[in-house]
Amino acid sequence: TSVLLLSPSMSKDLSELMKEATKEVHEQAENTPFMKNFQKGQVSLHEFKLVTASLYFIYSALEEEIERNKNNPVYAPVYFPAELHRKAALEEDLEYFYGSNWREEIPCPEATQKYVDRLHYVGKNQPELLVAHAYTRYLGDLSGGQVLKKIAQKALQLPSTGEGLAFFTFDGVSNATKFKQLYRSRMNALEMDLATKRRVLEEAKKAFLLNIQVFEALQELVSKGQENGHPGQTKVELRTRNVNKSHEHGPAPGKESERTKKRHTNMIPTTPLVRWILALSFLATTVAVGLFAM
Repeated sequence: TSVLLLSPSMSKDLSELMKEATKEVHEQAENTPFMKNFQKGQVSLHEFKLVTASLYFIYSALEEEIERNKNNPVYAPVYFPAELHRKAALEEDLEYFYGSNWREEIPCPEATQKYVDRLHYVGKNQPELLVAHAYTRYLGDLSGGQVLKKIAQKALQLPSTGEGLAFFTFDGVSNATKFKQLYRSRMNALEMDLATKRRVLEEAKKAFLLNIQVFEALQELVSKGQENGHPGQTKVELRTRNVNKSHEHGPAPGKESERTKKRHTNMIPTTPLVRWILALSFLATTVAVGLFAM
């Protein structure tokens, strides 16, 4: 009887299953010219700034939901804010790139907002799936971060002291290999039945696809603009959030609706399509290189 009950999904650790479940989407990102060109250092500062802004919205949402569920047994064992959380680091980078009024300047494209919305939905309604998003992002960043940091630093001629690259710096992790082992062991110890485990694996794939969609959506808009004979004139609907100084460290759970949101139309800068593709690959690169190293 025990043999019949032991399915492949139950006989392996969740971290190993997660890696296997995302293998196909990982290979899709790995084999695109996006990642390869970024690794060659072909990215502009302006494009790097835009993607950093998207990462800020993504991590703000992820970490808001993590804080909401930090005492929930479905997430608490993998709660490592001092070691992993990236929002503060991204705020530091954005202030370096945009100046003190960066909150009023950074755009949130619709594809990024879709990712943000999913994170909030999961955190509020299906917190047991939150581990899929945390694992996909954090362990990917921790694994591939140092490689990408060196590439970006050289390509963008950023200061050797690290300004603009705080996102890639994990001051709370002294040994990445040992920490990843700890994280996996905690994740593998999470109690979940077979049905929940399957949903977590599906959510991990969704998380990966949401990352890819963030840059693919922008690429598509730029491509359409060139097809219509108006390169650089494609309009993108962006959402800019005005956040009060009292919310500098992120909104309190449930306060999302209190933010002032305004929609406006921005013009994509006149930039060759190839350069956009190279830059907008950054999100896929971060995830793909990271998962490859997991």
